[in-house]
Amino acid sequence: MQQHIPYNESVSSSAEHHSHAQREKNKELKLQSPHAFFDYKHVGNNFFGLVILAFFAFLGSLFLGFHHPEQFAFSWLFAFVFFFTICIGSLFWILVHHGIDVEWSVVVRRQMENVASLLPLLALCFLPLIFVAPLLWKWMILPHGSDHVLTEKSAYLNLPFFWIRAAFYFLFFSIVSLWLRNISVAQDQHGDAKYTVLARKITFASLPFFGVCLTFAAVDWLMGLDFKWVSTMWGVYIFAGSALSALCVIVLIVTALRSLGYFQEVVTERHYALLGQLMTAFTVFWAYIGFDQYMLIWYANIPEETSYFLRRNTESWCVLNIILLFGHFLIPFLLLLFRSPKKRPLYLCGVASWILLMHLLDIYIIVLPMMHPEGFRPSFLDILSLLAIGAALAALFLKRLGDVPLWPLRDPRLRDSIHISV
Repeated sequence: MQQHIPYNESVSSSAEHHSHAQREKNKELKLQSPHAFFDYKHVGNNFFGLVILAFFAFLGSLFLGFHHPEQFAFSWLFAFVFFFTICIGSLFWILVHHGIDVEWSVVVRRQMENVASLLPLLALCFLPLIFVAPLLWKWMILPHGSDHVLTEKSAYLNLPFFWIRAAFYFLFFSIVSLWLRNISVAQDQHGDAKYTVLARKITFASLPFFGVCLTFAAVDWLMGLDFKWVSTMWGVYIFAGSALSALCVIVLIVTALRSLGYFQEVVTERHYALLGQLMTAFTVFWAYIGFDQYMLIWYANIPEETSYFLRRNTESWCVLNIILLFGHFLIPFLLLLFRSPKKRPLYLCGVASWILLMHLLDIYIIVLPMMHPEGFRPSFLDILSLLAIGAALAALFLKRLGDVPLWPLRDPRLRDSIHISV
């Protein structure tokens, strides 16, 4: 005689069995790859230290910003854009990885995902700029019809459309970065190749929007500081710096984890060589776009276009521009020109740190001359803004580091990625 099991008991039993099986599978993964999971003992008190640093740096920024609101506005935008470009560059490399089915980058993809998934927190970091927006983007407070250039651009440069665009940028970037990371983590649990196919479909649908959103964000937040200035290459210039700076951060993160005993048999000198080659290529690409932009504007000699370089080629800003030329292109290009040194992690980390410093200078030269056209005038608010946003992002990054494996354990291309040859 057949025994009937109540439906609720059957579902409960099935759920318990699935949960138990999942726990056993996670244990099995940890046994197979004991160094694939980050041990929080390596964080120590760093997490709480970063949280405290971010908190007090933010309070200090608000306190000084209350007395110097315009300086706070420009310093905060400078710090925000610097970290935004790093996160958005990481998202770009994830899309490249899935879009062209790259094998070698599988082992470092998870760290790209961890960095890109910080974009929702950056959306919160953008909120203080809402309260000081008229100090940054002067077109917001100009009376209607007072400037013929602004009147011609009023269909684009108006408050409702500006904030709607900003909200869409963050919504799109946050959804895509978190979605791709969740798919990658789900594949760690189930090992199904369908997640690889799904990630590729999301990438193909996202790439056009990624290019448009990054370009218009660069136009809105940076070119919009001088609404009369125009450059058709501005979005590509910001993209080049973003992609390069993200590569540098990934090199530093992976090397730091290797120094703690992770990635030892996973990331090899061959991966460093490939990362170094990409850093070389985008160092040249950044310089190429920057030169093309300068050359075309100089050749055309249109006042609306030359204003950007006239402001930055006078007084002490000219000295910083010369440093940027040599520091962002010539020095790293020469250091990355030869193949053999790129295989050494410490050497590549040194070059990556230098490029990041130059990228910081690049963003500074883009933003601050609009407030100090008479010359370079550093402010303590510049440092506080960098500490507030940077420490908050670093704390969240450390918090998420141990939640999932350090690399995609069950990606079907993992074995080929580890044994890649160059």
